[in-house]
Amino acid sequence: MAIHFFTEDIKFDLKNKRSKKSWIKSIAEEEGYKIAEINYVFCSDDYLLDININYLDHDTYTDIITFDNSESEKIIESDIYISIDRVRENAKTHDIPFEDELDRVLIHGVLHLCGYKDKTEEEEINMRLKENNSLSKRQ
Repeated sequence: MAIHFFTEDIKFDLKNKRSKKSWIKSIAEEEGYKIAEINYVFCSDDYLLDININYLDHDTYTDIITFDNSESEKIIESDIYISIDRVRENAKTHDIPFEDELDRVLIHGVLHLCGYKDKTEEEEINMRLKENNSLSKRQ
């Protein structure tokens, strides 16, 4: 299992890397998945907007983009890009601590890789429930 944290075009130092890796792994395992490799890339709004435009043809800001590189069922391989600018803004908007919002986004990508979607209202409600359940299990 390998979970890596990188930065692109920003300065950001993730706190508690070891415990976050353990937590992420445990949530994936609860869902019946094994992590082969996840590369989290923390970046700016502009960096992620560029990815959104060039790879997904969406001209909007977002907090996360998850690329599923898995070749086997139930084995997670992924690159997950997270805009620290957007996470900070969302934390401020929802009046919650930055770390809580960041953890929500970290696990949101993993839940997508475990098959959860958030396009419809029902899917979004289910995703929020899974996120909240996952957040309650942080180590």
